Amino acid sequence: MINVVLLQQTPDPEKTIALAAKLCYSSSGIDQLRERMSVSDIGTFLEKIMSLGHESVLEHASFTFGIEGISRAASHQLVRHRVASYSQQSQRYVKHDDVFEYVVPDSIAGRPELAERFEARMRELHAEYRSLLAEGIPAEDARFLLPNAAATKIIVTMNARELLHFFRLRCCERAQWEIRKLAVEMLKLVKGVAPVVFREAGPECVSSGCPEGKMTCGNILEVRQRFATL
Repeated sequence: MINVVLLQQTPDPEKTIALAAKLCYSSSGIDQLRERMSVSDIGTFLEKIMSLGHESVLEHASFTFGIEGISRAASHQLVRHRVASYSQQSQRYVKHDDVFEYVVPDSIAGRPELAERFEARMRELHAEYRSLLAEGIPAEDARFLLPNAAATKIIVTMNARELLHFFRLRCCERAQWEIRKLAVEMLKLVKGVAPVVFREAGPECVSSGCPEGKMTCGNILEVRQRFATL
């Protein structure tokens, strides 16, 4: 099961972003700008700059997530987002000789006969992996047996601008189911600490049209409603 925790973020991220944006258009000093800013002023100003597409200032706010229970298949997709920092549990240094955690797709878990076959194969792979370790094979070589289903842990840091891009791609119904679940959980967390910035965050169709063309899921209204009440 995917478990996502927001470990930390830029203190008062929306104030930091608003301050950076105001500085671009003001002759006042930074301390003066900070003193003048009120909560209502921050919200109104953020809405304005975001409507104008002034997204570079969003890079001043960063968010760090602790993620557990995703598969290596999902983490390989995640790290393709290059404007981010990652620290992932190593299969080279961390041995899975006692406990081997893995992810079972719902499409398999929902069919008992297939789920049994899948889990039997996972047990076989783990037994062979342990056998190689017992024979003195280094974990960095024994890991070649481990499947994409192997669970992993990873810490991820992204700035607000990159997160919006990440959500546009990975919250889409066309995204692979596991990274979509991960993206939605991450979005729920950042909405709580930066509600104005992430008010319209989600797949592309939340704020504009569907970019998928003939590959569209065809459920734009349903998707918009779901993310409006996320």
